[in-house]
Amino acid sequence: MAVSLPAHARVVIIGGGIVGCSVAYHLAKRGCSDVLLLERKKLTCGTTWHAAGLVGQLRATLGLTRLAQYTTQLYEGLERETGQATGFRQVGSIAVAASAGRLEELRRGASMARCFGLEVQLLTPGEARERWPLLSTEGVIGAVYLPKDGQTNPVDTTQALARGARRAGVRIVEDLKVTAIRTEAGRATGVATEAGEVRADVVVNCAGMWAREVGGWADVTVPLHAAEHFYIVTQPIPGLTSLPILRDADACSYFKEDTGKLLVGWFEPQAKPWGAGGIPDSFAFDQLPADLSHIEPLFAAAMHRVPALESAGVQVFFNGAESFTPDDRYLLGETPEVRGLYVAAGFNSIGIQSAGGAGKVLADWIIDGHPPADLWDVDIRRCAPFQRNRRYLRERTVESLGLLYAMHWPYRQAETARGVRRSALHDRLLRSGACFGEVAGFERANWFAAPGEAPAYQYSYGRQNWFERSAAEHRAVRERVGLFDQSSFAKFALKGPDATAVLSRLCANNVDVPVGRVVYTQWLNERGGIEADLTVTREAEDAYLIVTSCATQTRDFSWLCRHIAPEARAAAFDVSSAYAVLGLMGPRSRELLAALSDADLSTAAFPFGTSQVLDVGYARVRACRITYVGELGYELQVPTEFVQGVYDAIVAAGEPYGLALAGYHAMNSLRMEKAYRHWGHDIGEDDNPLQAGLGFAVAWDKPGGFIGREALLRARDAPLERRLVALALERDDRLLYHNEPIWRDGVLVGKTSSGMFGHTVGAPLALGYLAAGGEAVTGAWIAAGHYEIEVAAERIAARVSLRPFYDPTGARVKA
Repeated sequence: MAVSLPAHARVVIIGGGIVGCSVAYHLAKRGCSDVLLLERKKLTCGTTWHAAGLVGQLRATLGLTRLAQYTTQLYEGLERETGQATGFRQVGSIAVAASAGRLEELRRGASMARCFGLEVQLLTPGEARERWPLLSTEGVIGAVYLPKDGQTNPVDTTQALARGARRAGVRIVEDLKVTAIRTEAGRATGVATEAGEVRADVVVNCAGMWAREVGGWADVTVPLHAAEHFYIVTQPIPGLTSLPILRDADACSYFKEDTGKLLVGWFEPQAKPWGAGGIPDSFAFDQLPADLSHIEPLFAAAMHRVPALESAGVQVFFNGAESFTPDDRYLLGETPEVRGLYVAAGFNSIGIQSAGGAGKVLADWIIDGHPPADLWDVDIRRCAPFQRNRRYLRERTVESLGLLYAMHWPYRQAETARGVRRSALHDRLLRSGACFGEVAGFERANWFAAPGEAPAYQYSYGRQNWFERSAAEHRAVRERVGLFDQSSFAKFALKGPDATAVLSRLCANNVDVPVGRVVYTQWLNERGGIEADLTVTREAEDAYLIVTSCATQTRDFSWLCRHIAPEARAAAFDVSSAYAVLGLMGPRSRELLAALSDADLSTAAFPFGTSQVLDVGYARVRACRITYVGELGYELQVPTEFVQGVYDAIVAAGEPYGLALAGYHAMNSLRMEKAYRHWGHDIGEDDNPLQAGLGFAVAWDKPGGFIGREALLRARDAPLERRLVALALERDDRLLYHNEPIWRDGVLVGKTSSGMFGHTVGAPLALGYLAAGGEAVTGAWIAAGHYEIEVAAERIAARVSLRPFYDPTGARVKA
């Protein structure tokens, strides 16, 4: 039968899984019912129909946990609202630990859950068995119970969302394939289908396993890859009644009771990518071939934990395809390449528990034009264009599925698809003992092994094998001079007669400064939140160099380009690959640099916050007197083809000055002592400069104002109810990472945002926000409290300060 499509819809959604239906439902809830959802086959036919239906709430960050909590609340009332049964039950969940490391992970997770307002209980092995009678506690040393977790029927829940959307006026069309996304002048304008074209203001890619291909129609990066996922369903087990969900991550297994049977699934360490050559056009409610040999070792581990499986017959052996992203976080938001084109895909086997929250915030994003909260963890703008590469995705997917249940060690590094982006100094650093970590595909030296020592991580929650090596690098920078390869920095050039006007509107600080000045500033949104944290160097009257972090390269360049008006006489260029960056930092950095250059490097001739072009070795180098480590130092921006020579010259001249190579772990410990903020951890789009203690970087009265000024003025006139502080543990045998609860006089008042051991201060350090329950957070209020930080369910006394613990006046930086 011919399909009659509208000529135009405000929003077209591609894909009718649970996520697509949730987006449609929530758009309708916001009053946007001019929505057309197109499904190539039938609703749920991709991944949703065979999902296990687990609805957990605790995620890695507060934002993602809030979305999961909302999903639970939504599912709890969805049947009453729509009349469609969902099968939702709030049965709780138990996670057991069979190793000391796993128990530490669970206990830290329990502390984090308290930060996020989740009910959580620590259980002994015996208490876990009381709640899960089929559990064998052999080898189990502890457990955690989350009573509000649940389970649902994915197909019925999707149908309930679809029914709610239809009732509000959304049109859902099945058995109709979308064949293209139409764009004009960098904006999505509609879709082509097998039944004709539909114009649209917004297009949403909810195509699941097909989302990478669909994104490719508009030349958009949507990095995900399908993998095989295995589970079994047993025959009915006599006496089996409603049980919490059980997770034994050490056995890579999860267990779900359903109508007197057990569903048992696995996340194996070595997964099987699927569909690398393309997903068949006919694929819908399909199963993949069974592979008993692949799953046999995991089956044995599951039987060890639940011995009843040994005698229970297997009713279903299921192998289905699900999509996974390179970092195991889903992809959400407006694409940086095409305006009006949004994505909600790549849910890494947590699509059911994420769908409600993801659908709600994406609907808000579409209607309001900005995300309703800080969603950086899942923001599609974190992705780099290379991540569309099929080989990269396939190789990473081998690992990424299993990482869901692998130990989430601090500083854990991916093992697959490495070496994607390398500094021109990579081989030199490797020969010097560098142990590399990866950010956005860039290999960066995190620490340097001693001669004869393997540059490889040995993970734990305590002091890892690199602790003393990084401490020595830290001390070298504090006491002598250290050399960092910071080439992974993102660098953008902005040039043209209107460059100053464009940047002045974007930057909270004043960038209309003399040539050669370096300005530290933030880019704010209209709500006053921090969208980017960066430096701007004025290279000429009509030219600026913007330096920001590797992880935010795509996001920040997109933000810059989208704020250049069409009529502005200014152009932005991503010049990241054109320049390497060497950080020469420490009290003897001036002496060492002077030995390589004939420039006057005195404080009078070259003060802090300025930039000059110098001869270093045989190269012309832009040197900027700025620092992220809190010492006298220089960031040397070197044309990439010259950097090997400059590096060699510095190293050759460095011995008399005590030069040491230093990595990013040392940089982190150094910046923590100075309480320097890190975007994505300590500051983000939900934090304003006043809360973050960055009011000094705001030029309140500069001509023309800046984006976010009005919101910031309102915040300045109101009591400060939230404030970032520096914290130091009174004990040095526990380490801080992030999301540890902060207690003041026995009351939970905040959480840490980042942490690292401070080797000069001699204590575990953190940054974190304090809130006074609606009252003003003043210096007097902070000073009057007694503080503790909860680490793995143990509260430890801590000091709190509004000033850095090291060199609070900044005298060393400006020396």
